[in-house]
Parts: sequence; structure tokens; C-alpha cells
Amino acid sequence: MKLTVSTHKLFGYRATLRTAKRLTEEAVRIVDRAVAGRMPDVQVVLTAERNLAQVATAAEWETAGCTDKRVQARALRSARKLARDTAGRAVPLVDGGVLIVVNVDQHPNEATFAITLVHELVHAMQTSRKDVRDRLIAGLRHDLGVEKQSRRQYREHERCLEAEEREAYGAEYLAGRLVPAAAS
Repeated sequence: MKLTVSTHKLFGYRATLRTAKRLTEEAVRIVDRAVAGRMPDVQVVLTAERNLAQVATAAEWETAGCTDKRVQARALRSARKLARDTAGRAVPLVDGGVLIVVNVDQHPNEATFAITLVHELVHAMQTSRKDVRDRLIAGLRHDLGVEKQSRRQYREHERCLEAEEREAYGAEYLAGRLVPAAAS
């Protein structure tokens, strides 16, 4: 399991990067013990709201194998609309790892950052479970129009996503072990 923490087009945030590295190392240990699955290679990228969509969709395009420029432009526009409300995203990568993109504008303190980090690390752990990674990539390919799924397959995918999201929200209490202020 390899862990990297970096920034993307984020200047003057050296202290934030140091804090993120420290919290990420601790969070990986805590989540690895508490959640079923195996922790894949994780890349955590800290970025601002305006670059969040760009980084996440570029990783999705690479994972899904999307080369159509019109589809890419449409996906980027859609992601930019949602970026304002997005605290973080976990995207499976081609090499078997997971990219976690965190919006630093949404995190005024360590407690909120810890909660988002634990939530996204739980999603990273979920990708190591049987058939989850393949299902997520198939869902990405469907959303980008590369390879369509049947309605039944897509409904099953959506149902699984909701269950995974509930599990990730349920595990956010682990952030209290990282930063005591996150427990409240």
C-alpha cells in the first residue's frame, strides 16, 4: 500500500499539506483496521474548488477509457456545477489504486478535513472488495457513454452505491480518533 499526498494548483498551503500528510497517515491506519477490505494504493490530492472537477474528471476519463472530446466537455461542465458542494471524491484508477481529491475550500479546520478524509478512505477500501471495482468502472463507462449498461444493471449499480455511501457515512465516527474535535 503506497500513500501519496500532494497539491494541485494550490499555492501558499504548505502548512495545510503538512497537516494533511500527518492526518492521512493516521487515518489510513485507523480505517484499515476498522473497515472490511484491503487498502489500495492511495493518492490524496488537495485542490481548490475550481480545480476539483478538472482533476477528478481527468482521472475518470482515464479509468473509463473515454476519448470523445464532446463527452469529456459535458462531464467536466457537470462536475464543475457540483464542485461547489463537493468536499471530496474518490475515483478508482487504472493501476488499481484510488485517487482521493479533497476540496480545501470546504474544510476550515482539521476536524472537518478528518471527517472527509475518513469518508473517502472508506470508499477506497470498498474498491478492494470483490466485484466492486469492476462495477464502479462499468458505472463510469455508462455515465460517460463509452459502454451502456442495461437498466437492471444500472439500478443494481445505483443501489450498491447508496449502500456504500451509507457505510461511509456510518464510519465517519472514526474521525474522532484522529481529531478529538471531530467526535462532536
